[in-house]
Amino acid sequence: MKRRSLPVAAALVAAAALLTTACSGGGGNSKADDAIPGADTRGTQASPSPSADTSDEPHRPDITLPGDVKDVFEGWHTGNPTNDAILADAGRAQTATNYAIIKGNPDEPALAFYRQGNALVGGAKWVKSFVDAGITYTGTVRYFNPDVIIYSKTSAGVTFCTDETKAFNKDTKTQKVDRTPPDSDSYVYYNTHLKRNKDGVWQTTELVSDRGNAKCTP
Repeated sequence: MKRRSLPVAAALVAAAALLTTACSGGGGNSKADDAIPGADTRGTQASPSPSADTSDEPHRPDITLPGDVKDVFEGWHTGNPTNDAILADAGRAQTATNYAIIKGNPDEPALAFYRQGNALVGGAKWVKSFVDAGITYTGTVRYFNPDVIIYSKTSAGVTFCTDETKAFNKDTKTQKVDRTPPDSDSYVYYNTHLKRNKDGVWQTTELVSDRGNAKCTP
């Protein structure tokens, strides 16, 4: 989709310095006694972690996308319960944003369920930019190359790429689809920070995106 033609929320840019430090593998604010026993810090590993508990799942909002819109997550299951829980909620935060765009509602409750802080402010502004432009989208967004860095029992970083070459803007009034040919800007690199709330949901609190980043382009 031609999301690159819309203004990027200033809050996302403001978070760049924080996330560059947090997700580069630096110490961050984690302490040795906060480490999760048995949990690998990379999303590609599969050692079990005793910290992952799915027996008391919170009631989650319905973010079912319409039939013409799909989010495809490749490599988002690692076999590590903690990492998989983090990745699942990081993915849901993306789908919740897409759902809000489809609904044309910057105040969609699912946004606040999976986003907080700067990420919620930026996400709402991002959705509003679609609404103001009179567009939604159709097609498939592919999410790939995820990586998890765990800082503590309640803090983690996730980076990943998206492929929007099969997603296209759609005019909300005429329903006309703009099938502009994809280019390097159709690939986006995301750098995010998440915090685990009291209900066990890993909420995205900071998010920075970079279109055309070489880490994601073919």
